[in-house]
Amino acid sequence: MSRPFSPRNSSPASFVRVNGKIRAREVRVIGVDNNQLGVLPLTDAINLARHHGVDLVEIAATANPPVCRLVDFGKYRYEIAKKEKESKKHQHASIVKEVQLSPRIDPHDLGIKLMHAINFLCEDMKVKIALKFRGRENAHTEVGFEVIKKFIADIAPYGQPDFQPKLVGKAINLMISPLPRNKRAKNPHQVEGEPGEDSAVEDEAPVKPALPKAKVPVASEPQSSGLNDAFSRLEVK
Repeated sequence: MSRPFSPRNSSPASFVRVNGKIRAREVRVIGVDNNQLGVLPLTDAINLARHHGVDLVEIAATANPPVCRLVDFGKYRYEIAKKEKESKKHQHASIVKEVQLSPRIDPHDLGIKLMHAINFLCEDMKVKIALKFRGRENAHTEVGFEVIKKFIADIAPYGQPDFQPKLVGKAINLMISPLPRNKRAKNPHQVEGEPGEDSAVEDEAPVKPALPKAKVPVASEPQSSGLNDAFSRLEVK
């Protein structure tokens, strides 16, 4: 029994009719060189595809008669997958992630919020900053604007605000858009060895054997990581 619904992760190419699976008696054929060959009987179109060593692929099933193309089906699937990949690259720009702040936020917490915002911007997502005032904090909104000003300065290499910070009710709202990739700094929180957004990994590249690591004597005093030092400098004056 066939499924009443199509799978969620299926590609459009998986529902394309090819060669003998095409149900129409006549089809409008597009040749190998993308020229119109006119309307042909299905059997003649299939024989023509076999003569050229390709497949007869139905690309417009709702047309009357259906439009078919003489092309290798594997190549056709590759073209469809490539178009889907290109379209998904622009979908991140419509995704908005929210980061909430407070006027009395701890410098370490502010660093964590900044790290999350940088990760979102490096993935081509927009970031909405919302700083909310509570109770007596509403009498000192200038402190909140100083926090926002500090946040914008630290995130400048990765994104820019769409408008100036605005006080709406009991909160300061701000929208930050990612910079273009050629003008945006690299993500400092990316794990070493993980492929980045601009790096290309070749499947057929030879893998070099890992060299044995030399033993490094452990220092008696604990050393602070560079990430924590960066967070400790995020103090709001």
